Amino acid sequence: MPDLDTPLHLEMLRRSHQRGEPDRDGIYGLIWGDPQRDPALRHIRDKFLLPYVHPDKTAVEIGPGGGRWTRYMLSCLNLFAVDYHQELLDELAKNFRAPGLRLIRNDGTDFPGIPDRCVDFLFTFGVFVHLETSIIGAYLGQMKRILKPSGCAVIQYSDKTKLAAQQDPTFSENRPEVMRAMLVAHGYKILEEDTHTLWHSSVVRFSL
Repeated sequence: MPDLDTPLHLEMLRRSHQRGEPDRDGIYGLIWGDPQRDPALRHIRDKFLLPYVHPDKTAVEIGPGGGRWTRYMLSCLNLFAVDYHQELLDELAKNFRAPGLRLIRNDGTDFPGIPDRCVDFLFTFGVFVHLETSIIGAYLGQMKRILKPSGCAVIQYSDKTKLAAQQDPTFSENRPEVMRAMLVAHGYKILEEDTHTLWHSSVVRFSL
């Protein structure tokens, strides 16, 4: 059983509030880059997020933080924002409301309250880069229950082949060949990858 007690994201939120960053920047998380302004993040947004956001679709975001990516998904018919820490869900609720937005506190890797095979699109950014592969594997197992056969998921993950990831002790031991092997072992099809745009991580899109 993987260790699900991962307080890093909660500690990051608390330190950010101590520095007054949400008050200054408007949304918690923008300190790490704004997809509106940063060319690399804008590329990820335009290629791996916006094409899958539609008013008749159901989406899930794991680890929404203050909503720097969530804000692009609010037009979905249903949007489930999932996090292990209630404090982070509260942070999102301070910034955004939408008719289809539901906040879900999970037990680490599950999706309570989300019906089977209902999700068209799942997205996570800034979370799995810090999770050990055992936790990522547990998440991949749980995702199979909620994804539609026609749906897809996008994960950003730590890429230790890159110097910036090697120099950041909070980044987990992961790399593209490890991520690919986990996806295949769980029965997923890899649809596309981006191992070049981000300086410390990579992105993969996959389906059942």
